[in-house]
Amino acid sequence: MPAILVGCRGLSKSHGARPLFEGLSFGLFEGERTGLIGPNGAGKSTLLRVLAGLEKPDEGEVSARRGLRVGYLPQKDVFEDTGDLTVAGAVAKALSGLHLEDYEIEIRVEDGLLQAGFADPSLNVAALSGGWRKRLAILSQVLRKPDLLLLDEPTNHLDLAGVLWLEQFLSELDFSYLVVTHDRRFLERVTNRVIELNRRYPEGHFSSAGNYSRFLEKREELFASQEATEATLRNTVRNEITWLRRGAKARTTKQQARINRAGELIADLDDLSARNAAGRATEIDFSGSERQSTRLAEFVGVSKSLGGRRLFYGLDLMLRPGEKLGLLGENGSGKSTLLKILAGELAPDSGTVKRADRLQVVVFDQDREQLDLDQTLKRALCPAGEHVEYKGQRIHVYGWASRFLFRQEQMEMPLRHLSGGEQSRVLIARLMLKPADLLLLDEPTNDLDVQSLEVLENSMRDFPGALVLVTHDRWLLDRVSRELLALDGKGGARFFADLDQWEASRRGEPEPAAAKPAPAAPKEKLTPKEFKELKGMEAAIHRAEKEAADAEAAMADPAVASDAAELAKRHAAFDAARRKVETLFARWSELEAKA
Repeated sequence: MPAILVGCRGLSKSHGARPLFEGLSFGLFEGERTGLIGPNGAGKSTLLRVLAGLEKPDEGEVSARRGLRVGYLPQKDVFEDTGDLTVAGAVAKALSGLHLEDYEIEIRVEDGLLQAGFADPSLNVAALSGGWRKRLAILSQVLRKPDLLLLDEPTNHLDLAGVLWLEQFLSELDFSYLVVTHDRRFLERVTNRVIELNRRYPEGHFSSAGNYSRFLEKREELFASQEATEATLRNTVRNEITWLRRGAKARTTKQQARINRAGELIADLDDLSARNAAGRATEIDFSGSERQSTRLAEFVGVSKSLGGRRLFYGLDLMLRPGEKLGLLGENGSGKSTLLKILAGELAPDSGTVKRADRLQVVVFDQDREQLDLDQTLKRALCPAGEHVEYKGQRIHVYGWASRFLFRQEQMEMPLRHLSGGEQSRVLIARLMLKPADLLLLDEPTNDLDVQSLEVLENSMRDFPGALVLVTHDRWLLDRVSRELLALDGKGGARFFADLDQWEASRRGEPEPAAAKPAPAAPKEKLTPKEFKELKGMEAAIHRAEKEAADAEAAMADPAVASDAAELAKRHAAFDAARRKVETLFARWSELEAKA
């Protein structure tokens, strides 16, 4: 069994009157590369500071192996007096106090800067961007070679190239680390254990060996087990309540014990039910319009330059209902500009932008310019009255707020007092009330915790219209997008099937065949029969979609919920109708390409 590095027993910590975590007990071991996740406000950063010895817990104790060397990277770098400090000087300063010879420091600094991609050791720290300062801060801690490195949101400020570098850099370390991050693809690649800090678990946390995918599997098993336990306990409580209603009196010690036991069971059920409810992702989705058009927006030879720099040139793009397009590119490559052209806020320099008549476009703004920060949370969610209209239903604003993880005591709070993640959730809540044909999402994941990201991911995947997504969250990008468009910021634009193809292209490796354009083939002309078929295809798709919708409604009819045979029959009819829609779309694409 691996040797223990740090042991925690009964750790509790509060921020003012609000408890962050209570009664935490777990250990960190040699060889572990642990990811720490949890909702905003769960105390992840505070726990790291406690483990680093920078804060004391309110209760409990932390016991470390004798002589343990701990490194700590806070969210914000701590380079001071950077006026004349070079990157080489910053790293050398971080290595002071380790009793190293001058030549050893020089070798570590030189090799480290090369690994981190710093071409000029004499570069001034004050001249670095946020991403390169983050690289320097990470490097400064890693080169100290601690036994345990604590990293708080190390991917913050890093672009995709920086995150890929960090993944490779961490994979080569020979010591243990604990990393706090919301980047789920990063977790997938750099961890062999995941701990979720959350009060929905009986012990305040849940730990799973393996990467993030394995953690999700084990967590679902736990939730399923807890659901089964709740169902069993609910039946037991129901029987006890029936017995109590018969007029049970505490005449004997045995009866009194049973009455007490009934009270304990009810309390246990309330606790388990609350934890299970917290574990279920809120089921919400963006409202799609009733549009039947098969073409929502189209770019034909679109080009755009800003500040004398060409962003993209001759771009062709088609967006149809159900299309999920992810945009990739360095900062300044033109992703936000492309979204603004799609939204009609900017005109292209050349080329044509075609939009369906009365196209309904909803935009998520990464700078949150759409929020009035002096407005209360209640009025931001519900501008007038006490109810919102969602999919034909009236929902009380307090109930609507709870779907987005807001508490009742926050309702009269001005938006400026909310965290960045909470402001993002306000925007998402407002967007979901707007019927949309086309969703344009520019960095919607900023400041969101993993639980909120899961809610957003499910909502986006189920959206029936077209969606264009810009995000640094590669897990979300890969799971939601059906195609990726990478902009190089120099006029080039290229489509990829997935992130693996894009990463292979960046590394200069041979790409999977799907990423390469197929050889041009002589175009065939449509036969008169095919031309007639294409002309009627849009109407045929509309009819098939209506048949599928009717079949789905028939399947959901409560009158057949207990009739297994009829339910199976209707389910088969729905599957057949859905396959028909998919077949028609495939045939339509084939005829379009041929035409």
